[in-house]
This record gives sequence, structure tokens and C-alpha cells, in this order.
Amino acid sequence: MPTTTIAGKQIEVNEEGFLNNPADWNEELGAEFARLIGVEMTDEHWKLVKFLRDDYSAQGETPTLRRVSTQLGLPVKQLFTMFPGKPAKKMSYVAGVPKPKGCV
Repeated sequence: MPTTTIAGKQIEVNEEGFLNNPADWNEELGAEFARLIGVEMTDEHWKLVKFLRDDYSAQGETPTLRRVSTQLGLPVKQLFTMFPGKPAKKMSYVAGVPKPKGCV
């Protein structure tokens, strides 16, 4: 299993750089993941990250963009603005949860 050092912490990641164990995540690590992908975190970003982590814990899988949009009342377009390119993948990466199985 690949390991890497991020924010001074040795962590196990998969081939795409996602955490193997979401319990290894902390806010410092999330902030560093965001920096690595060029996302400047705001309170709104952290709200999304908290939702992803809580929902993953409750549901056992990472929420899709549609679920995030519906549950938080945010337009999908705003998610693309906050996490440009591939928002579902980027939000999951920063939140330390597996990437979602579907993109929507």
C-alpha cells in the first residue's frame, strides 16, 4: 500500500492519492490536500467538507454531487465554482473520504 507524507504526517493512500482510512483525516490534512489541488478553503468549503465526512460516516459511502446539492441547498454550479473541474472528486479528496462511485 503506498504511503506519503502530507502535513508532516505519514499516511496510507491509494493509487489516486485518496486516504485509505478516512479516520486518518484531520483539518490540517484537509487544508493541505486543498492546497495541493489549488483550492483556497473558506467557511463554505469547510461546511461542505464537514457534510461529506458526516454523510459518509452515516451512509457508508461518499455522497454524490446531487446529494450534496440537495442536502445543503447549493446549486451544482456553485460546487463547480468552489471545486473547479471535478468537484465531487476534489471535495472527497479534501474531506478524506473515498471518491464517489458516480459523478452525480
